[in-house]
Amino acid sequence: MKVVIVGAKGQLGRTLTQTVPRGAQCLALDLPEFDIVDAATVAAMVADARPDVIVNAAAYTAVDRAEQEADVAFGVNADGPRNLARAAAKGRIRLIHVSTDYVFDGTACSPYAPDAPCSPLGVYGRSKRQGEIHVQSTWDDVVIVRTSWLYSSHGSNFLRTMLNLMGTRDELKVVADQVGGPTSAATLAAAIWAAVEHRQLRGIYHWSDAGVASWYDFAVAIQEEALARDLLPKAILIRPIGTVDYPTPAKRPAYSVLDCRSAWRDLNMAPMHWRAALRQVLDGFQ
Repeated sequence: MKVVIVGAKGQLGRTLTQTVPRGAQCLALDLPEFDIVDAATVAAMVADARPDVIVNAAAYTAVDRAEQEADVAFGVNADGPRNLARAAAKGRIRLIHVSTDYVFDGTACSPYAPDAPCSPLGVYGRSKRQGEIHVQSTWDDVVIVRTSWLYSSHGSNFLRTMLNLMGTRDELKVVADQVGGPTSAATLAAAIWAAVEHRQLRGIYHWSDAGVASWYDFAVAIQEEALARDLLPKAILIRPIGTVDYPTPAKRPAYSVLDCRSAWRDLNMAPMHWRAALRQVLDGFQ
């Protein structure tokens, strides 16, 4: 099976390329050589490579900067997926597209099902939702995988930011009234490779690690687990604050927990609690 991974330099793309299963041949693509916003480039790649599956892990993820760079965000997150879907449809190629919990407005009080109404709050979420719409309206052989709070040992993410700050400061203030599901890039990559193998899957699925947390909970766990592995010189004070105390250009959902039961069932994968997944990632730092 030949699989093209788009966005191969990102934290998910890198993890996917490092965990290619036996029997799969992987072509890893990213900027500057490959730009999904350029429809001609996408069409030429698909015609030349003739893959069995395309996995789109490329995304514009700068949530706050997107408020001032809407054209760029929509280019990567909406136009790019449409280009991939059109090329996939022409070549009758399966497409797996990665999306986000930010397509929801955060007003729910129970986990969002894959068919829950979408109402994104900011440019990033709107651009990602438009990408979903483009993909689903263009081609049938599509799986959309929404995830949340993605992190890994590389790239730009909450885990690495917290470790850097905890190593240089005596105190941190972290938002405690935004709740979601931390997700290791390793477990998400495993789920995506399982989706590649389950060729009958179609539609929208949710994937995050099991359990829920606030950003404050996540930060406290990071410090505890990092200290246990001698990855930090000392413990610092972490204070919980409200969203109102930490204003940002983009409004974020207060509650974005995803209902992942259909993915766990259809992929035949047992969920891992987010803290166990965090331990596995931090073990890789040693």
